[in-house]
Amino acid sequence: MAEKDTIREQIVQAAKKRFSHFGYAKTTMAEVATDCCMSPGNLYRFYSGKLDIAEAIATEDYTKHLDHLRKLAMAPGKSGPERLHDLLFEELRRTYHKLEKDPRAYEMAVVISRERPEYANWMLREERKILVEMMEEAERRGEYVPPDKEFTAEMIQSATMKFRYPQLWSKLTLPKLERELEGVIKLLINGICPQGRAKAA
Repeated sequence: MAEKDTIREQIVQAAKKRFSHFGYAKTTMAEVATDCCMSPGNLYRFYSGKLDIAEAIATEDYTKHLDHLRKLAMAPGKSGPERLHDLLFEELRRTYHKLEKDPRAYEMAVVISRERPEYANWMLREERKILVEMMEEAERRGEYVPPDKEFTAEMIQSATMKFRYPQLWSKLTLPKLERELEGVIKLLINGICPQGRAKAA
Protein backbone atom coordinates (compact mmCIF):
# COMPACT_ATOMS: atom_id res chain seq x y z
CA MET A 1 0.00 0.00 0.00
CA ALA A 2 1.36 3.43 -0.97
CA GLU A 3 2.20 5.88 1.83
CA LYS A 4 -0.65 8.22 0.86
CA ASP A 5 -3.12 5.34 0.96
CA THR A 6 -1.83 4.30 4.38
CA ILE A 7 -2.33 7.82 5.72
CA ARG A 8 -5.80 8.03 4.19
CA GLU A 9 -6.71 4.77 5.89
CA GLN A 10 -5.35 6.09 9.20
CA ILE A 11 -7.54 9.19 8.82
CA VAL A 12 -10.61 7.13 7.98
CA GLN A 13 -10.13 4.89 11.02
CA ALA A 14 -9.60 7.85 13.34
CA ALA A 15 -12.67 9.64 11.99
CA LYS A 16 -14.73 6.47 12.24
CA LYS A 17 -13.97 6.27 15.97
CA ARG A 18 -14.79 9.95 16.45
CA PHE A 19 -18.04 9.80 14.48
CA SER A 20 -19.12 6.65 16.32
CA HIS A 21 -18.44 8.12 19.76
CA PHE A 22 -19.27 11.82 19.42
CA GLY A 23 -21.34 11.90 16.24
CA TYR A 24 -20.63 13.41 12.83
CA ALA A 25 -21.90 16.91 13.67
CA LYS A 26 -19.85 17.24 16.86
CA THR A 27 -16.59 16.09 15.29
CA THR A 28 -14.20 18.64 13.79
CA MET A 29 -11.43 18.23 11.27
CA ALA A 30 -9.00 19.59 13.87
CA GLU A 31 -9.93 16.78 16.27
CA VAL A 32 -9.44 14.14 13.58
CA ALA A 33 -6.07 15.70 12.75
CA THR A 34 -5.04 15.57 16.41
CA ASP A 35 -6.02 11.89 16.61
CA CYS A 36 -3.78 11.26 13.60
CA CYS A 37 -0.88 13.25 15.08
CA MET A 38 -0.91 15.73 12.21
CA SER A 39 -1.80 19.35 11.68
CA PRO A 40 -5.23 20.34 10.30
CA GLY A 41 -3.44 21.75 7.25
CA ASN A 42 -1.85 18.39 6.56
CA LEU A 43 -5.20 16.63 6.99
CA TYR A 44 -6.72 18.86 4.29
CA ARG A 45 -4.08 17.59 1.87
CA PHE A 46 -5.82 14.21 1.99
CA TYR A 47 -9.48 15.15 2.46
CA SER A 48 -10.98 18.51 1.55
CA GLY A 49 -13.61 18.27 4.28
CA LYS A 50 -15.39 16.18 6.87
CA LEU A 51 -18.03 15.08 4.36
CA ASP A 52 -15.35 13.57 2.13
CA ILE A 53 -14.11 11.50 5.06
CA ALA A 54 -17.67 10.38 5.84
CA GLU A 55 -18.10 9.33 2.21
CA ALA A 56 -14.83 7.37 2.36
CA ILE A 57 -16.07 5.54 5.47
CA ALA A 58 -19.40 4.77 3.80
CA THR A 59 -17.68 3.59 0.61
CA GLU A 60 -15.37 1.22 2.48
CA ASP A 61 -18.33 -0.35 4.28
CA TYR A 62 -20.55 -0.42 1.22
CA THR A 63 -17.94 -2.04 -1.02
CA LYS A 64 -17.76 -5.00 1.38
CA HIS A 65 -21.54 -5.15 1.41
CA LEU A 66 -21.67 -5.26 -2.41
CA ASP A 67 -19.27 -8.23 -2.41
CA HIS A 68 -21.61 -10.04 -0.02
CA LEU A 69 -24.68 -9.21 -2.12
CA ARG A 70 -22.96 -10.55 -5.23
CA LYS A 71 -22.31 -13.86 -3.49
CA LEU A 72 -25.99 -14.10 -2.57
CA ALA A 73 -26.99 -13.21 -6.12
CA MET A 74 -24.81 -16.00 -7.53
CA ALA A 75 -25.44 -18.60 -4.82
CA PRO A 76 -25.32 -22.11 -6.30
CA GLY A 77 -28.20 -24.50 -5.71
CA LYS A 78 -30.85 -21.78 -5.47
CA SER A 79 -33.39 -20.55 -7.97
CA GLY A 80 -33.56 -16.97 -9.21
CA PRO A 81 -36.55 -16.14 -6.97
CA GLU A 82 -34.76 -17.60 -3.94
CA ARG A 83 -31.64 -15.58 -4.65
CA LEU A 84 -33.68 -12.39 -5.10
CA HIS A 85 -35.44 -13.10 -1.80
CA ASP A 86 -32.13 -13.62 0.03
CA LEU A 87 -30.59 -10.49 -1.46
CA LEU A 88 -33.49 -8.19 -0.57
CA PHE A 89 -33.82 -9.58 2.95
CA GLU A 90 -30.08 -9.15 3.49
CA GLU A 91 -30.42 -5.49 2.49
CA LEU A 92 -33.24 -4.96 4.98
CA ARG A 93 -31.72 -6.80 7.93
CA ARG A 94 -28.19 -5.45 7.52
CA THR A 95 -29.30 -1.83 7.38
CA TYR A 96 -31.94 -2.16 10.08
CA HIS A 97 -29.53 -3.73 12.57
CA LYS A 98 -26.71 -1.34 11.67
CA LEU A 99 -28.82 1.76 12.25
CA GLU A 100 -30.39 0.34 15.42
CA LYS A 101 -27.01 -0.60 16.85
CA ASP A 102 -25.26 2.62 15.86
CA PRO A 103 -27.47 5.74 15.77
CA ARG A 104 -24.38 7.72 14.76
CA ALA A 105 -24.33 5.76 11.49
CA TYR A 106 -27.91 6.90 10.88
CA GLU A 107 -26.84 10.52 11.41
CA MET A 108 -24.02 10.14 8.91
CA ALA A 109 -26.29 8.43 6.36
CA VAL A 110 -28.77 11.31 6.56
CA VAL A 111 -26.02 13.90 6.03
CA ILE A 112 -24.52 12.06 3.05
CA SER A 113 -27.93 11.52 1.41
CA ARG A 114 -28.77 15.21 1.85
CA GLU A 115 -25.42 16.71 0.89
CA ARG A 116 -24.31 14.18 -1.72
CA PRO A 117 -27.41 12.88 -3.57
CA GLU A 118 -25.13 11.63 -6.36
CA TYR A 119 -23.60 9.21 -3.86
CA ALA A 120 -26.95 7.51 -3.29
CA ASN A 121 -27.37 7.27 -7.06
CA TRP A 122 -23.97 5.57 -7.31
CA MET A 123 -25.05 3.04 -4.67
CA LEU A 124 -28.24 2.29 -6.61
CA ARG A 125 -26.30 1.84 -9.85
CA GLU A 126 -23.92 -0.63 -8.22
CA GLU A 127 -26.81 -2.66 -6.81
CA ARG A 128 -28.61 -2.64 -10.17
CA LYS A 129 -25.50 -4.20 -11.72
CA ILE A 130 -25.80 -7.08 -9.25
CA LEU A 131 -29.51 -7.51 -9.94
CA VAL A 132 -28.79 -7.64 -13.68
CA GLU A 133 -26.00 -10.19 -13.12
CA MET A 134 -28.41 -12.27 -11.07
CA MET A 135 -30.99 -12.25 -13.88
CA GLU A 136 -28.33 -13.10 -16.46
CA GLU A 137 -27.30 -16.07 -14.32
CA ALA A 138 -30.94 -17.15 -14.00
CA GLU A 139 -31.27 -16.93 -17.79
CA ARG A 140 -28.17 -19.12 -18.24
CA ARG A 141 -29.80 -21.67 -15.94
CA GLY A 142 -32.86 -21.77 -18.17
CA GLU A 143 -35.14 -19.79 -15.88
CA TYR A 144 -37.51 -17.22 -17.25
CA VAL A 145 -36.40 -13.61 -16.90
CA PRO A 146 -37.80 -10.41 -18.45
CA PRO A 147 -36.11 -9.30 -21.68
CA ASP A 148 -35.24 -5.82 -20.35
CA LYS A 149 -33.10 -6.65 -17.32
CA GLU A 150 -31.91 -3.09 -16.67
CA PHE A 151 -35.48 -1.80 -16.47
CA THR A 152 -36.54 -4.72 -14.28
CA ALA A 153 -33.63 -4.11 -11.89
CA GLU A 154 -34.62 -0.44 -11.62
CA MET A 155 -38.25 -1.35 -10.90
CA ILE A 156 -37.22 -3.89 -8.24
CA GLN A 157 -35.31 -1.11 -6.52
CA SER A 158 -38.26 1.26 -6.80
CA ALA A 159 -40.64 -1.30 -5.32
CA THR A 160 -38.35 -2.08 -2.39
CA MET A 161 -36.89 1.36 -1.61
CA LYS A 162 -38.72 1.49 1.74
CA PHE A 163 -36.71 -1.52 2.91
CA ARG A 164 -33.25 -0.18 1.97
CA TYR A 165 -33.08 2.33 4.81
CA PRO A 166 -36.18 1.46 6.81
CA GLN A 167 -35.60 3.90 9.66
CA LEU A 168 -35.57 6.77 7.16
CA TRP A 169 -39.06 5.93 5.93
CA SER A 170 -40.95 4.34 8.81
CA LYS A 171 -40.95 3.45 12.48
CA LEU A 172 -42.04 -0.15 11.95
CA THR A 173 -40.41 -3.02 13.81
CA LEU A 174 -38.21 -5.48 11.92
CA PRO A 175 -40.85 -8.30 12.00
CA LYS A 176 -43.44 -5.97 10.47
CA LEU A 177 -40.99 -4.81 7.82
CA GLU A 178 -40.09 -8.44 7.02
CA ARG A 179 -43.77 -9.29 6.63
CA GLU A 180 -44.23 -6.39 4.21
CA LEU A 181 -41.11 -7.25 2.25
CA GLU A 182 -42.22 -10.88 1.95
CA GLY A 183 -45.46 -9.69 0.37
CA VAL A 184 -43.72 -7.29 -1.99
CA ILE A 185 -41.29 -10.00 -3.11
CA LYS A 186 -44.17 -12.37 -3.93
CA LEU A 187 -45.78 -9.69 -6.07
CA LEU A 188 -42.46 -9.04 -7.79
CA ILE A 189 -41.80 -12.72 -8.47
CA ASN A 190 -45.29 -13.22 -9.88
CA GLY A 191 -44.72 -10.24 -12.16
CA ILE A 192 -41.22 -11.26 -13.26
CA CYS A 193 -41.98 -14.99 -13.65
CA PRO A 194 -45.67 -15.12 -14.61
CA GLN A 195 -45.45 -18.53 -16.27
CA GLY A 196 -44.18 -20.45 -13.29
CA ARG A 197 -45.61 -18.31 -10.49
CA ALA A 198 -42.33 -19.16 -8.81
CA LYS A 199 -42.22 -18.95 -5.04
CA ALA A 200 -39.46 -17.31 -3.11
CA ALA A 201 -37.93 -19.08 -0.12
